[in-house]
Amino acid sequence: MNSKQSDVRNERAREGTLKTVLEAFNRHDVDAIMGFFSDDCSFDMPRGPHSFGQRFVGKQAVREGLGSRFKGIPDVHYGDGRHFISASVDRGVSEWLLTGKTTAGERIKVRGCDLFEFGSGGKIRRKDSYWKIVQH
Repeated sequence: MNSKQSDVRNERAREGTLKTVLEAFNRHDVDAIMGFFSDDCSFDMPRGPHSFGQRFVGKQAVREGLGSRFKGIPDVHYGDGRHFISASVDRGVSEWLLTGKTTAGERIKVRGCDLFEFGSGGKIRRKDSYWKIVQH
């Protein structure tokens, strides 16, 4: 297999990873989601006290951050998923439409995306989430 064939294979594998991760998000399966993350991973939530939102570093902290999403929006669903992998195959993007109802009773419907960085073995090293906030 030549280098170009290997890049195409890695691109397809990474795109498959992003699709499978989104499916796990819709099942609220934190164990399955975390199986795709490296031990040194980080996750930036769209909201938080800093310009980057709220950052969770390390597998346990990322697990807790993701768990808080499911607790805060118990019926959260990610639809209309689209996934892209960079030509260098070390970055990816997932676009989605998040819907759900918060524990406070607020209905949410936001378009968003995740920017991913892949580490060794194709594991997700970084997930950085962005939301378009709808104001009424």
